[in-house]
Amino acid sequence: MTAWLILPQGGSWRLCQDEDVLTFASLGMFGYGLYSAIWAVVDVIRGARIELWAEALIVVFGLLLALASAFVRVRLPGGLAVAIGAMLGLQALEVHTAAHLEAGLAPQIGRAVLAFFLVGSALAGEGQRPSGGRTGN
Repeated sequence: MTAWLILPQGGSWRLCQDEDVLTFASLGMFGYGLYSAIWAVVDVIRGARIELWAEALIVVFGLLLALASAFVRVRLPGGLAVAIGAMLGLQALEVHTAAHLEAGLAPQIGRAVLAFFLVGSALAGEGQRPSGGRTGN
């Protein structure tokens, strides 16, 4: 099974296949994790709007997701599970943040859609992996 993703390139669109889709998912996870960590640090510098433990956990889960993105890209066993765990942690903290800032459901839904898209892209980008077991000969 081949995974396809349509991306813009120089004013036109091109189709990407397995490795490109996996790279795209990894870069998306890295960007999401880095954005979350930087957002929390900037929030603390400007004057924390939520508890410091929550800000610290956002940084931890953001950096964990950035690290897990490399694991996803090289197809390390368990790498996608670590990335999913980090995104679930960020999602839980978004619920907490939304309750404090009275932000409503929009940010939570946006992050959930992004997480589902990134995980789906990573799974689709896995493509035809060689089996790690015996060949049966």
